[in-house]
Formats: sequence, C-alpha cells, structure tokens
Amino acid sequence: MSDLNAVGEQDNWICWLCDKPVDPVASVNSDLGPSTDSFASTRVKKGVVAIERLAHRQCNTQKGKISPIVLWSKDVFVVDPSPIFETVERLRKKGGREIIARCPGELEANEASSWLLDRLERLAPELDLSTEIKSGGGQYLLTLKIG
Repeated sequence: MSDLNAVGEQDNWICWLCDKPVDPVASVNSDLGPSTDSFASTRVKKGVVAIERLAHRQCNTQKGKISPIVLWSKDVFVVDPSPIFETVERLRKKGGREIIARCPGELEANEASSWLLDRLERLAPELDLSTEIKSGGGQYLLTLKIG
C-alpha cells in the first residue's frame, strides 16, 4: 500500500469516485477524510497490478457495498446517458467503442465530449480513451472508444 500523501498528490486531492476535493488534513476516520482505494487493475504479462486512487472514506466504503456511480455533470446536456463507470469497465475488459450519450446539437456534443474526457482522465488515467461525435437523425451521438 502506498503512502496516503503520495496517492493524494498523484490525484491532486480529488476523490476519483465523486470528483470532489478531499481535505488532506482531515481525519482518516472522518467520512470526508482521505483514504486509498485499489479500484483498478491493468493486465501485465504475469498477472494484474492494482492501481491505488484517492477517495473520501465514505465514497470508498460505499463502493464496497455497491458499484460506484460516477454522475454526469449537470452542466452538460445529454440525453439517455450511459452509466460512466460501467461503460469504462466494459471498455477496459473488451476494448472497442460504445455509444455513451445522445446530444441535441453539435455544440452540446462537443461540450459533453470535453467534460467526459476530462472526467475520465481522473477516473481511468491508465486507459487511452477518446470520443467520437456523429450526427444522424437530428441528434449527435457521443461514442467513447479505447485506443
């Protein structure tokens, strides 16, 4: 297990689950205190390597009970958004691409794309994720792809 301060510095003291600041001087026993979470793994030739991320103690505890929920920002206009965490996990396992949301216009699709890539840079920094926007049927489809 890594040093909590090193993991905090690596993640800029932002919880990887809720994307909100973590107070570096808060008690580790506080719900909003810092904790490390070995959530992700990458495949290497001889097994799996755990990646430690910073999380609020409460977020980390809840993650143990249910799948994490990574919410879409209220500042982006998306229709029928796919669950972000589950989509990333499917892409991590299978690769390829997946439609993640629909947007009513090109501007909204570009804003959603920028926000999503920024959020995923903190959620899954080890993955090479990109987006693709395609128009059709009076809407814009936002596709997330790996590689």
